[in-house]
Amino acid sequence: MQERDILVHACCGPCSTASIERLMEEGYNPVLYYCNSNINSQEEEQRRYEALLVVAEHYKVSVLREAYDHESWLSYIKGHEQDREGQARCQKCFAYNLRKTSEKAQQLGFSHFTTTLTVSRFKSSKSIFSLGTAYPLFEPIDFKKKGGFEKSVKLSKELNLYRQQYCGCEFSMHIQ
Repeated sequence: MQERDILVHACCGPCSTASIERLMEEGYNPVLYYCNSNINSQEEEQRRYEALLVVAEHYKVSVLREAYDHESWLSYIKGHEQDREGQARCQKCFAYNLRKTSEKAQQLGFSHFTTTLTVSRFKSSKSIFSLGTAYPLFEPIDFKKKGGFEKSVKLSKELNLYRQQYCGCEFSMHIQ
């Protein structure tokens, strides 16, 4: 791995668009890591993966895909199913995905990793950064900054991407 290679936890295609552009503008070489066992069904997980592949092809970046294991994720967040959006369940979900990405980054020899989760206007970048500090390779990049969310919406339309209306888990389906 080279110093500017970065493993990027990619939650979906739309969120990855502006995040990839920003990373490239800042001199990084992003490799996307699709690890999203929080998504409520295998069909939905596949739709999001297919949209991510469109994005990866557009930007000419690689995608690594982790096996889908919703049961493992459900076990991890057990007891928080009724939490309100943005509360402890979401914190545990972020921690789950950050841990998996950190492990993959170390396994593959990356010197940095980050997540596209911070591009969403529905997620607290500060909270994600707080969780990320547990991992020495984590790069706290707020992709909402510099018009990231708005840019992701625009790019998603230009690329005709599937744009889901909820975060991913069955407990978040009602929010947007």
